[in-house]
Amino acid sequence: MEPNQLVLSAVSITNMGILGVLVCIFGRMYAHARAQLPLGMVVVCVMLLLHNAMGALSYFASEAIFSPEIFPYMLGVGIAELAGLVILLRITLD
Repeated sequence: MEPNQLVLSAVSITNMGILGVLVCIFGRMYAHARAQLPLGMVVVCVMLLLHNAMGALSYFASEAIFSPEIFPYMLGVGIAELAGLVILLRITLD
């Protein structure tokens, strides 16, 4: 595996970890309050979790089709998502 795919996979796996924590937090909120907002957040987090799982798997399985020129753009998207998830987790924990 090339270092580019390894970095992209690491970012996706980190995103998946944060999303797993958020699913647990919002799931507990929904179980306690039965409000619709935490339920919607669980659905959004699960969909993002699936997106990152498929992305990480594709980086491992399809390394031959990725060109090095697209790496900075894909990494930028992954890091932007990571930053957004870290901010969402921070806000949720406060």
